[in-house]
Amino acid sequence: MNQFFSNKKLIILLVSMIVSLGLIAFSITGSGNIPIFQQLTNDITAVVSRVVAKPMNAVVDFLESVDGLKNTYEENQLLKSKIDKLYETEVEIADLKQNNEKLKEQLALTDTLSDYESINGAVLSRNPDSWVDQIVVDKGSQSGIELNMSVMSGNGLIGRVVEVSPTSSKVQLVTTLDQNNNRVAASVQTDDGVVHGIINGYDAEKNRLVMKQITTDAELKEGDQVMTSGLGGVSPSALLIGTIEEVKLDSFGLSQEAYIVPAADTNDIRYVTFIKRSAESGE
Repeated sequence: MNQFFSNKKLIILLVSMIVSLGLIAFSITGSGNIPIFQQLTNDITAVVSRVVAKPMNAVVDFLESVDGLKNTYEENQLLKSKIDKLYETEVEIADLKQNNEKLKEQLALTDTLSDYESINGAVLSRNPDSWVDQIVVDKGSQSGIELNMSVMSGNGLIGRVVEVSPTSSKVQLVTTLDQNNNRVAASVQTDDGVVHGIINGYDAEKNRLVMKQITTDAELKEGDQVMTSGLGGVSPSALLIGTIEEVKLDSFGLSQEAYIVPAADTNDIRYVTFIKRSAESGE
């Protein structure tokens, strides 16, 4: 009896195994329908994957955007730096070109001053508060600079030396508003002879020098050149001051006054030439 029950258990086990294998084989080779348990497992896995993937993808996209913005910012900063350097280079080139032109003007001026001793110098400083009054130049008594020497820049007279130290000097400009210190004896060569007057004024608004004390019968016209006359005992003669732009009666109607375009660019003085009559030349 016990042997029967033992055989019965064995038979049940074998049948169970056969049924299980049959179900597995049916699930694999059957009609193609996925078992419910597997479908449930797949659905749960898909849902979980979607739920987890969305925030993960969002985080990844955000990090990629941040990285892209960082790279763009760095590229923009690099480009900005290059543009700034380019602007600086352009400014330096423009400044060098202007310096070159000013030096050429000074060399050309020196060539024309064969009757005079000349000393070239460069402007050290020009105070904005006294822009039209004075400049400081890098030549002093050690270079032969003396008080009251006439000073030119470019093609025209710009002033005279009023202070001298061993290595620098101060130049009073003809454009100064101090009428007690900007007097220059001037003359104009006309068809009827020489007309004399005094440079004793500056119209800052028009950037024009004013030549006064011109007799009413003098016939001056636009374009006439105004030169130093040498009669004042300070400036030597025949130094160019500028050209006449306009002539009219003064406020009292007793004499004429002429508005003169300065031959020198008084707003951009970089290099100067000090003028001294040579020992062999008389006034």
